[in-house]
Amino acid sequence: MATKNDLEPFTRISVDEAEEMLKEDDVALIDVRDPHEFEGGHVNGAALIPVNSVYARREELPSGKRLLFVCARGQRSALAAEMAAAAGRTELYNVEGGMEAWASAGKPVER
Repeated sequence: MATKNDLEPFTRISVDEAEEMLKEDDVALIDVRDPHEFEGGHVNGAALIPVNSVYARREELPSGKRLLFVCARGQRSALAAEMAAAAGRTELYNVEGGMEAWASAGKPVER
């Protein structure tokens, strides 16, 4: 179940919630892992913007969309969502458990 902490500019969502949201046109998934991690397996359609470059590449974040951030376990993606918020973006989501939870749940992984 989605959870929102008032101290965080993003909402925490499960991999099931992320999968459902990704069926909608107004949602974009940003994978913030390193390129070698991304190449090892990622969610189909995810854009790769490593966490250390999210703020610098903020213009590449799709506008007019809800942004879902994913990493390996959920820590880097939370940081990336914070950076997106600092860049003025809203409607931000962190996929809890990251790609480890995604793969463990049997969700499709593209290689």
